[in-house]
Amino acid sequence: MLAQLSTLTDKLRGYLAPEQVDAVRRAFYYSEQAHDGQVRRTGQPYVTHPLAVAGILADMRMDHQSLIAALLHDVIEDTGIAKESLAAQFGPAVADLVDGVSKLTLFESSSRAEAQAENFQKMALAMARDIRVILVKLADRLHNMRTLDVLKPEQRRRIAHETLEIYAPIAQRLGMNSIRTEFEDLGFAALHPMRSRRIQAAVRKARGNRKELVSQAQRKIEACLTAEDIPAHVVGREKHLYSIYLKMRTKRKSFSEIMDVFAFRIVVDSVDSCYRTLGAVHNLYKPLPGHFKDYIAIPKTNGYQSLHTVLFGMHGVPIEIQIRTAEMEEMANNGIAAHWLYKSGSSDSAASGNLRARQWVQGLLEMQQRAGNSLEFIENMKIDLFPDEVYVFTPKGSILALPTGATAVDFAYAVHTDIGNSCVACRIDRNLAPLSTVLQSGQSVEIVTAPRARPNPTWLNFVVTAKARTNIRHFLKSQQRSESIELGQRLLEKALNSLDASLKSLDPRTVEHFLAETRRSSLDAIFEEIGLGNRVAPLTARRLVGGHEGAGASEPTPLVIRGTEGIALSYAKCCHPIPGDVILGHISAGRGVVVHRSNCNNMTEILHDPEKSTPLRWAEETRGEFSCELLVELENRKGVIAAIANAISALDVNIEKITMEERDAELSQVRLIVAIPDRVALARVIRRLRTVRSVIRVNRVRH
Repeated sequence: MLAQLSTLTDKLRGYLAPEQVDAVRRAFYYSEQAHDGQVRRTGQPYVTHPLAVAGILADMRMDHQSLIAALLHDVIEDTGIAKESLAAQFGPAVADLVDGVSKLTLFESSSRAEAQAENFQKMALAMARDIRVILVKLADRLHNMRTLDVLKPEQRRRIAHETLEIYAPIAQRLGMNSIRTEFEDLGFAALHPMRSRRIQAAVRKARGNRKELVSQAQRKIEACLTAEDIPAHVVGREKHLYSIYLKMRTKRKSFSEIMDVFAFRIVVDSVDSCYRTLGAVHNLYKPLPGHFKDYIAIPKTNGYQSLHTVLFGMHGVPIEIQIRTAEMEEMANNGIAAHWLYKSGSSDSAASGNLRARQWVQGLLEMQQRAGNSLEFIENMKIDLFPDEVYVFTPKGSILALPTGATAVDFAYAVHTDIGNSCVACRIDRNLAPLSTVLQSGQSVEIVTAPRARPNPTWLNFVVTAKARTNIRHFLKSQQRSESIELGQRLLEKALNSLDASLKSLDPRTVEHFLAETRRSSLDAIFEEIGLGNRVAPLTARRLVGGHEGAGASEPTPLVIRGTEGIALSYAKCCHPIPGDVILGHISAGRGVVVHRSNCNNMTEILHDPEKSTPLRWAEETRGEFSCELLVELENRKGVIAAIANAISALDVNIEKITMEERDAELSQVRLIVAIPDRVALARVIRRLRTVRSVIRVNRVRH
């Protein structure tokens, strides 16, 4: 253990001041004393774990506060030492780092998934204050993965699954490629040990068989660069086991197809040399069209920069080339940790990576504030950890990076939340396109907005970014609340009117007593519960007027339906009511009022139950379109469905659904659901359908 400490301090003397190295040594002895008597599953003293975590951070050349936090990261969680004691000894910054990494030991959750979500949510908050929290956590998880063998198989699988699902993508998002690849290979070996061993054996065999060919290709590239007077370091690049496995599984390729590629990395001294090198290798071997990517001019969101190209090599074997500077190489391997490596000098890429990481963490914080609970937050966070990206242009020429599969709605929310909330259409490369269109790199996207537009719930079926998903859900929740309050107020006013009272005439003391009794902060909360169907308006009205059931009661007045009530009021799919029908309302818990036709079979049992039904009537003028189901009997003739569709579309009526049932060789039944404003429009549709040749009978479906 002392030998490990000596090795650590030797590393630190290379880049830290003597007093900072002494502070790290003091933290080690403090940790050793705090963990005295505790042992790991390996049988070693527990302090060997925080010492190893500090060693991982030292390899990244992290600052002394991060190293002290690494040595103390389990002290709050596993010993009786409080955060305040750490702050007194090592300063508040170190204490905050340790607290951010510590689990929520006092949190009682109903499931392991909820506990994991709560712990990550707490860590995300700490990351927003200090990004070093996640670096200490990644180093902690890396050492735990390296010592996974001592755990039981089910524990190994659970930790490996969590690492592959959350921590490896986070490492990639922060540009820490070295840690990501080790996470993936260790997690793969723990989850699928047999597959990992077989791929590893196959890689060793393939490496031996093609060693001479790789050497030949490397010598030719080196000779070409020497002739061009470009100082460069050429190294062969090995694919790691998990990436081979994923490509075999997702692309359905054999091992030989994936390994039949030579890969080299060329490290040069400047950005200018990167582009000169690209020209030299394109002269040496022909480039494969469509496989060149310039991540220097347009860096990835995690700060990664490099030139990528694929060449036709010797014997037609593809050669993958990555060209970058030494600083870009460091940034690719250590990501945001390179910020601390280069902080004494000027490094645009390291500073850019740090800025991008902070923007991502800030985005996490925004998601957290809008998420309904910790499980929704972690679901959104996982969605946001995309490895692949597309780059699209705004109308002003700015570049936005979005995950592969992103749509125009994702783009709108990436520009600004208000633009996303009010978008109605888009132009892609100046041509109108649906909002669900999947974007491709290089496209120019313009969003068309409207002042009164609002998010559509169906957008959740195709958006891929966490920001879009979170904001749509947040808007719909707040919209549902405001509409539920308005509907609940109208229902309660109607119930009070039947008792010869009104909201304005209520005694304020009675209202206060009622709110205290129900433990609600305001009448808005009562309105919302009534609007959502979780509280019955007539019973609430009786309690508010003093509980005299039936005293002065008159026939309940119907609630007026305008068609603009929003998602707090819905229309039954069993009977499809439209303006002009006699209607009743079913008060459904969680859904508010569901409008049915008065002769609907589903309303028979609750017709006279004031707790479950309420009288309704249509307003003189209604707005919107309403679904109506029609049954069309017709002769089987070629093109009859097209004729029906043309007849309806000629009336500017939308067909929402169409199904066909064949009754016998000559007759068929077609069920149509059309969107119409009222019964007059329905009559027009029925008259038009009856004029279509082959149509025998048209009826509105009555349930």
